[in-house]
Amino acid sequence: MTSIQTSLESTFIKVFGHGKFKHFFAPGRINLIGEHTDYNGGFVFPCAITLGTYGLASLREDDKLRLYSENFKADGIRELSINDLSYKEEDGWANYVKGVLLYLQEDGYVLDKGLDILFYGNIPNGAGLSSSASIELLVGVIAQNLFQLDVTTLDLVKIGKRVENNFIGVNSGIMDQFAIGMGKKDHAIRLDTNTLVYELVPVELGDNVIVIMNTNKRRELADSKYNERFTETRQALKELQAECDIESLGELDLETFEKHQHLLSSETLVKRARHAVTENQRTIAASELLRNGDLEGFGKLMKESHLSTELDYEVTGRELDTLVHSAWEVDGVLGARMTGAGFGGCAIAIVAKDQVDQFKETVENNYLKEIGYAPSFYIAEISDGAKLA
Repeated sequence: MTSIQTSLESTFIKVFGHGKFKHFFAPGRINLIGEHTDYNGGFVFPCAITLGTYGLASLREDDKLRLYSENFKADGIRELSINDLSYKEEDGWANYVKGVLLYLQEDGYVLDKGLDILFYGNIPNGAGLSSSASIELLVGVIAQNLFQLDVTTLDLVKIGKRVENNFIGVNSGIMDQFAIGMGKKDHAIRLDTNTLVYELVPVELGDNVIVIMNTNKRRELADSKYNERFTETRQALKELQAECDIESLGELDLETFEKHQHLLSSETLVKRARHAVTENQRTIAASELLRNGDLEGFGKLMKESHLSTELDYEVTGRELDTLVHSAWEVDGVLGARMTGAGFGGCAIAIVAKDQVDQFKETVENNYLKEIGYAPSFYIAEISDGAKLA
């Protein structure tokens, strides 16, 4: 048992007044490449990481749902009912919990008792490492285990996406929940978001590590331009369908796109669609390079990916660009790019182990000079998916 789990045990007893609980954990995720392709019907290449959300949970004998988060101590215990799981803005983070339980009920699963759940996440808030999907899958495995539900992990993944889209109101794809539900230690997931067919690809970094660089600029996904990009790419798809027999931008290769881009009504739509198409092609190529151990080739595609999100999709911003452009200049860096939705959040870099200290110092100095405050760094270790811990 980790020191975090031991500490949470004593907190659970103090908060809820009893010691009957089970331990659960759901990771966060990074996306190695394939950004903003998931809702455009393309490939993604994420992996689960050891930063995530811990949960201690037990069944109650009544219908009360008592929720407590170490990350929001000032909220105290949020006391709700398993029989009233409607969305309420004032319930804040608890809405993610309610959404998962509600959709399980709607899918016919019997949740006939309340729950005591203690949450603790060590994913930095607003970092773009998928803290919301981590909570969704955590609640899913808690319910699966404690209510003994015959529900598959893939079903929990789909429920998490429904919560994000329909309950919370963010037009995200399925990548985050899929990576967090289906992750495997030391592997990335090459996922076709059209079909949900996936492959686990070993990530063998040799003398290198993945460093997460946090801008420390908080990113609020629902309030960002994420939904705007979703709308723009849907419009681009609609206009291309005048001549292209496609259901998603992910079905196009670059040659076909360039042949038909005249159909698009604005330069903005051309740029948005071009990113969706080229990023998908990069993701397919990059997963093959990593499978074959070609880290240098993979690193070059990371750079191309970032430039595409910066120039065509325009979701990076000054903070992410400063981190990534600084990383490219440091010896021992094979590649670097933003990860997640953008608009703040995090970037990743593949860095030689013996250069990590120099890397952090150089990037931090550049960032301080340009942005005025410091970034944070974490070594990303690749984790299993959500589970009973």
